[in-house]
Amino acid sequence: MTDADRLARKRYFLIMAVNLIATAGAVLGLLVAGRSNVWETSVLGGAILLSALYVMAVVPRAMARRWKTPQP
Repeated sequence: MTDADRLARKRYFLIMAVNLIATAGAVLGLLVAGRSNVWETSVLGGAILLSALYVMAVVPRAMARRWKTPQP
C-alpha cells in the first residue's frame, strides 16, 4: 500500500466518522424532542436534530471537496 493509498483511506474513514457522529446527534435530538414534556426541551431537541442533519449534508461534502485530487 502506497502512502497516497493510506492517506486516502484515512480521509475516507474521517468522512465516515463525521457521518456517524452526525447520525448519533440526530438520534439524540429525536430522543430529546420525543421524551420532553415541556415545549422548550422539544425546541432544543428539534434544534439538535436540524443541526445534525445540516452537518450530515454539508461537512462530508466540504471535506471531500477540500481533499479532492487536482486534475492533471
